[in-house]
Amino acid sequence: MSISERAYAASPTWLQHGMVSAFGWRWRRLRLGGQWPEFTREYRDRERWSREQWRDYGTRRLRQLLLTAVQRVPHYRTEWAGLGLTADRINRMELEDLSTLPILSKDVARRSPEALLVDGAVPPGSQVHHTSGSTGTPIATYWTPQEMQRSLALREARSAGWAGVSYSQSRATFSGRMVVPDPMSPGPYHRYNVFEEQIYFSPFHLSAATVGQYVDALRRYHPKWFNGYAFSYYTLARLAKEHALECHSPQAIVTTSEKVTGQMRAVMEEVFRCKVYEEYGTVEDVMYACECERGGLHVNPDAGIVEIVDEHDRPAPPGQPGRLLATGFVREHQIFVRFALGDEACWAEGSCPCGREMPLLREITGRIEDAVVGPDGREMVRFHGIFVNQPHVIEGQIVQETLDSIVVKVVTTDGFSSRDVDNIRGRIQARLTPQTQVEVVSVSSIPRTKAGKYQAVVSRLAQRGGSVETT
Repeated sequence: MSISERAYAASPTWLQHGMVSAFGWRWRRLRLGGQWPEFTREYRDRERWSREQWRDYGTRRLRQLLLTAVQRVPHYRTEWAGLGLTADRINRMELEDLSTLPILSKDVARRSPEALLVDGAVPPGSQVHHTSGSTGTPIATYWTPQEMQRSLALREARSAGWAGVSYSQSRATFSGRMVVPDPMSPGPYHRYNVFEEQIYFSPFHLSAATVGQYVDALRRYHPKWFNGYAFSYYTLARLAKEHALECHSPQAIVTTSEKVTGQMRAVMEEVFRCKVYEEYGTVEDVMYACECERGGLHVNPDAGIVEIVDEHDRPAPPGQPGRLLATGFVREHQIFVRFALGDEACWAEGSCPCGREMPLLREITGRIEDAVVGPDGREMVRFHGIFVNQPHVIEGQIVQETLDSIVVKVVTTDGFSSRDVDNIRGRIQARLTPQTQVEVVSVSSIPRTKAGKYQAVVSRLAQRGGSVETT
């Protein structure tokens, strides 16, 4: 735990509200300032482009990206040295030629993130974000202010815009931040960001005993829209329905992080009396898909090039699931070409009734994760956040054996020590209870699916019928 995290955890609730607001003020200036309005207009202007316009755009951006990669990015200069990628050849490449290049694995991104940077150097003024993504594999990404503004502008113009809402409006958010550090807290289970009019809810305290406080907070602040973890909003809706609690109705819910099943969508839309819009992105920001008002899950071509390939790395036809590869356009200083995301998806057939000529996904079939259940009945997903900023963990998997015992399997580097074990144990107990038994076990590997993905959170309770799965 960092000094700032320890200071936050030791502060009274009223001061934590102030600290969250200060954080929100800084992030609002950073992400909604600078070139954000210009980037947002550009994304909106491109929205109704034809397939030919999208193809021209993608081809031009791909050539620019590959030239930079082969000339200035250490990893590609080395790995592509024998491919004959001269400037002349690159300038004649078409989108289909991308498939001739090697696939970039998550292991490379984890072990050598700086080798993917232009000139191998961290850009001035950039921030590093440590995250585990959906696979439990810690990855460091480097962001310039302009890249953060471009990323949020894409979401403002597309997922939020298509839902009729904006990041400049009040919202409620479920995410992995430990906004309520005490796992045994009696409440409140939110902190309020004054500068963004944002209710930041804890996903780690939601249960039948606490749902009333969540509902009361929504009634008090009546946010314009909800965004964040799909499973947390589904759990909130389900518990509110079970207890006959009347919930505030926002204009829309934009979900992230987990696949939205038909059951989850039906319950959320019934309880909150609004439409649910699904969003899919990655921590590296190499691709982006979002749901339109007619229910189509559109891949955004100006976020990057998306490939779905079969077990032989050949393009998968519509309707056939395959693994996702992405080449990103949003971030230009840390370059990912044909990056294997670890998720599966399949293309849809036909076009969307909305008239947008962006590629359509039938569904994202990956992101399989069980819920971790606390002794008091709390159900939590995205629990693999314990691996964020764990430099000696290559990959990890959480296995819940019983209500009060967790096994953490980790593939480690040589520097892994008892200090890392204590850190992992402390993070889990901070989310559950201090009495939770946590065993950390070093393993040589974690079993994969045929798509090369492993399940970051596994519940033995779910396998015995004692929990709810997210897919």
